[in-house]
Amino acid sequence: MSNDSLKTRLASGTPVLMVNPNHVSPTLCEKLVRSGADSVFIDCEHGLASYEDIHHMAKAARYGGGWGIVRPQNQERSVITRCLNAGADGVMVPLVHTAALAREVVYNFRYAVPDDHEKRLLIAMIESVEALRNLDEILAVEGIDVFFVGPGDLSQSMGFSPSLKPGERRPPQVVEAVDAALAKIRGAGKAAGTLVVKNDAAHLVAAGAQLLYYHADPFVAAGVQQMREITSK
Repeated sequence: MSNDSLKTRLASGTPVLMVNPNHVSPTLCEKLVRSGADSVFIDCEHGLASYEDIHHMAKAARYGGGWGIVRPQNQERSVITRCLNAGADGVMVPLVHTAALAREVVYNFRYAVPDDHEKRLLIAMIESVEALRNLDEILAVEGIDVFFVGPGDLSQSMGFSPSLKPGERRPPQVVEAVDAALAKIRGAGKAAGTLVVKNDAAHLVAAGAQLLYYHADPFVAAGVQQMREITSK
């Protein structure tokens, strides 16, 4: 399956679901896309996945009919190159604070896979106050497929905790900043993405989010809790 299909969905405005399995498990990656996810998110910035894990997890996602998108630990050319050479269908690069960094990321991405970069997905993460200040200039950089607003790191950059308890919403200042960034991205004619949870997904889609990233663990925990409640009656 070609990653062009994923780009076509984004270009048409179709919502794209990307799930973090939260575990190094090719089997779970395959199961997630067979259950309806468009892609899986393989985290090498905060997670434990190795380059060999990227190879097996992305391959399993493709086998299930989806894609494997990797978040590398940084923007370095060698790191992005190894993620893509390991078999990632795209990279979601963290901490893109400036247009200069965005241009460097595009260069590194294209250098890594010079013959087929158009078939891979390049996502830039907008996740700091500095990035919001520079967003107009960042959006003018050509070669980025999706601009992803990261609410956790953005919250921390704004002086709040990056974590949320189940059912909790982020501070109003963060919600407003995320909404404004999504609107600006879509207003520039670009694809926007962000992290969603069950209680804010509809709001974020209405605000302009198209690449919807979420974690598998909360759904597992909710399912177990629901079953526990049923069986304890």
